[in-house]
Amino acid sequence: MDAPVEFDAIDDHDDLIAWSRAYCKHARREWLVDVRLDLVEWTVSTRARRRAAAVRHPQIDDATVDEALDWDAVPAADGRPLACTLSLTWDAFREFSQAEWASTLRHELIHVEQYQHCGTTGHGAAFRRRAETLDTEVHCRTFADARWTFQCRTCGTVVARRYRDCPFVREYDRYRSDCCGDRLRRVERTT
Repeated sequence: MDAPVEFDAIDDHDDLIAWSRAYCKHARREWLVDVRLDLVEWTVSTRARRRAAAVRHPQIDDATVDEALDWDAVPAADGRPLACTLSLTWDAFREFSQAEWASTLRHELIHVEQYQHCGTTGHGAAFRRRAETLDTEVHCRTFADARWTFQCRTCGTVVARRYRDCPFVREYDRYRSDCCGDRLRRVERTT
C-alpha cells in the first residue's frame, strides 16, 4: 500500500485521513469491497469515547439491509448513493496498533458498502457474515475508560459503562442486572 505517510509518523488529523483513505483504497481492491470512495467524506472526532470510527449517512425511509435500494427513486441522488461521512476517532487511532486500525477501517467499509447498496446499515447477521470475510470484528475494543461503571451487587459483574452523564447514570438504582437480577452499584472513576 502506498500511503502518503507511514502509520507511525501520523501526527495530525490530515495525516490520519490521508493514511486511512489510502488504506481503504487498498482494502477495497484486496478484500473486494464494492464501495465508491469518491462518495465518502472524511472527518476526525476528538470527542468520541466509545467508537473507533463511524459512518454517518442520510436517513433513507424504508431502507433495509440486504435489500438493494433503487437510488433513482431517492430525491437528489441522481441514481447514485448520497454521500456519507466516515468519522475517525483520534483517541482510538492513538491507542490502536496499525493492524487494529486497519481492521477498524475494514469494519467501516462494510458499513459504507451496506449503505451504498441498501441505503442503511447495521451490525446484524449480514454484517457479521461480511465481517468474517473481511477478517474484522463486529465491535471494536474499548479504548477509553468509562467515567462510570455499573456492577451487579451480587456477583460484581460489570453490566454497563457510561462515558457521559445521562438519565441512566442518575437513575441507575431503577435498573437490575441481567446476570443475577440484583440492584446495581455505581463506581465513578477518579481521574
